[in-house]
Amino acid sequence: MRILITNDDGIHARGLAIAEAIAREFTDDIFVIAPEFEQSGVSHSLSLNDPLRLREISPRHFALKGTPTDCVIMGLRKLMLDHPPDLLISGVNCGQNVAEDVSYSGTIAGAMEGTILGIPSIALSQVYDFFADRRTIHWECAATHGVEVVRRLLAAGIPKNVLMNVNFPHCAPQDVAGVAITMQGRRSSDIMRIEDRKDGRGNPYHWITFQRGDFKPGQGTDLLALEEKKISITPLQLDFTDHPTVTRLAAAFEGRE
Repeated sequence: MRILITNDDGIHARGLAIAEAIAREFTDDIFVIAPEFEQSGVSHSLSLNDPLRLREISPRHFALKGTPTDCVIMGLRKLMLDHPPDLLISGVNCGQNVAEDVSYSGTIAGAMEGTILGIPSIALSQVYDFFADRRTIHWECAATHGVEVVRRLLAAGIPKNVLMNVNFPHCAPQDVAGVAITMQGRRSSDIMRIEDRKDGRGNPYHWITFQRGDFKPGQGTDLLALEEKKISITPLQLDFTDHPTVTRLAAAFEGRE
């Protein structure tokens, strides 16, 4: 087996080393291609107006001045062109990628690009408490359970045009309450706000910030699984089409050519 690893936290991120350790339980034929700098929140963006500068930092370990999507394309269309990978792992991300996060996440985008290019892809993320203690991250949770999760996903099979989004709960490995196969959840829209500040010269600037939302996670969702200290596995498809609405609109516009 040949595995390509990327992330959005950058080439020196702790989670990237954990992803490589997980991958090495399956093979030593590994390429690591990650952004030179953190790319959290870049979503599925491409660098079209800037050159991609590639730097080999050690054998088969590359830093790319670009996005996670750029990294995957660089791997599949250049560095691994003659022998493409059998699996792509994106992560392990520092922080959860659930609910609306998936539309912003560079980690998810890396796995999405792998899926688009025909490679079975898995996104891995380690949850921490964003509001209470951002210094306590249970990396050992992903490190302990990651191999078995990946092994079971490979045994079950990853369908074409579907990526697997895995989130490890904010707890010690021994406190994990199981695995839940979940749907993408939805948070309250009230959690996002703008914080106003002033710099040393008195000029205003602004941060996008988040606050705890007063909402109850839906049954069967990734949000509820993590609240219950379960590993959440959500299959995400490339096709964004709302097929029932296609049928309804086709009937509504019938005869209007």
